[in-house]
Amino acid sequence: MRLNELKPAPGAKKDRHRVGRGVGSGWGKTAGRGHKGQKARSGGFHKLGFEGGQMPLHRRLPKRGFNSPTREDVAEVRTSELQKLERSEIDLAALKEAGIVPRKALAAKVIASGKLERKLALKEIQVSKGARAMIEAAGGSIQLTEKVVEKKEKKAKKEKKAKPEGEAQA
Repeated sequence: MRLNELKPAPGAKKDRHRVGRGVGSGWGKTAGRGHKGQKARSGGFHKLGFEGGQMPLHRRLPKRGFNSPTREDVAEVRTSELQKLERSEIDLAALKEAGIVPRKALAAKVIASGKLERKLALKEIQVSKGARAMIEAAGGSIQLTEKVVEKKEKKAKKEKKAKPEGEAQA
């Protein structure tokens, strides 16, 4: 058998079902659309979830919770994962290179989970209280630069023009 002799199994390839091709086909006249109504017309389209004017299910049900658009920007790193790393100086690039943090992560936060028994130097990585205690107990260090948040000054309100005292109010 050669590549040019390969064929699908008999009965595996069927012709496409063609509607509206005459009475003899069994799908003539209305072509499976039934009689009249919006769905029988050309361009008769219902939005997904349309219930004939009744309030659709997805609008009847309440919304629940909060879905943060930035949830996946900060990745979690366990202390047990840091223990397995061969490097002693760890930053976000090192975590991405090791595959601990996804490539699209903008930051990482270390949480206390598992054991940490070696000295580590973390740079620009957030740390929970428990993880900070574990890292410092093992003789490690955490270097974080604080981001300065600039506050915008409010515009001064315009003072109302004072009327001269000589004018009488009407």
